[in-house]
Amino acid sequence: MTEYHDLVRPKVTHAVTILSGGLDSTVLAYLLHRSGTRLTLLSFDYGQRHRTELSYARRTARALGAEHHVVDLSGVLPLLTGSALTDRTVDVPDGHYTDEAMRATVVPNRNAIMLDIAVARAVSAGADAVAFGAHAGDHPIYPDCRPVFVQAFEQMAVTANEGFADPRFRVLAPFMAEAKSDIVRVGAQLRVPFSDTWSCYKGGGVHCGTCGTCVERREAFEHARILDPTEYGAGVG
Repeated sequence: MTEYHDLVRPKVTHAVTILSGGLDSTVLAYLLHRSGTRLTLLSFDYGQRHRTELSYARRTARALGAEHHVVDLSGVLPLLTGSALTDRTVDVPDGHYTDEAMRATVVPNRNAIMLDIAVARAVSAGADAVAFGAHAGDHPIYPDCRPVFVQAFEQMAVTANEGFADPRFRVLAPFMAEAKSDIVRVGAQLRVPFSDTWSCYKGGGVHCGTCGTCVERREAFEHARILDPTEYGAGVG
C-alpha cells in the first residue's frame, strides 16, 4: 500500500500547485499540505465544459487555508477546437477510460500551458517547486502527463528562469507511477473529503456515472476498497 509520506522526497518548502478540483489534484494538495509544504493553488478557467470543478477547487483551498487563484484562460477557447472538453460539437465519451475512447478529451498542450503559468508564479513568489496530479493511468492518453514530459519541462523551466528561479527548482508529479486506486488510498490516509472533488467531464448537477472519468473514478474506489461517497446519475448503482 502506498504511504503518503513516501511520495514527496526531498521535502519542498513552497509549491505552486495546479488544482483542478478533481480527485487527483485535490489529494495532491492535501498531500503537500500534510508534508508541511506551503501551498499556492492555481485553478484554470479555459472554458471547459465541466467548469463546475472550479467550485470544488475553491472548497479545497478554503479547507486548507491556502492562497488560491483562478486564472481566466477563457479567451483561448476559440483556439482549442476538437476536444470534447472545450468544443460543444464533440461528445464526451462514455465507457471505460481507455486511450482510444478518451482521445476525444485531449486539449492540446493543456498541462504545458498551465505549468508555464505556474512556473511564472513560482519564480515571482520564490517558490521552489510547481506540482500537478498526473498519474500512471494518464500516460497512454495525454502526452503531457508522461515522465518524459515532466523531465523535459523541468529542464525547460530551469533554463528559462536561470538566475531567477530557486536553484533547487523542481516540477513535482508524485503520482506519476501510481494508479488511480493508489491515489484514492493515499487520499483516505490523508482523510481527504472525496465528496468535495469533481471528476465528471459532462459537468451536470451530479456525476453522470457513465463518462470515462466517472467510470474511472468508480473503479478506483472499488479497487481501493474505499467507500465512494460520490452521487452519480440515475441508474448507476
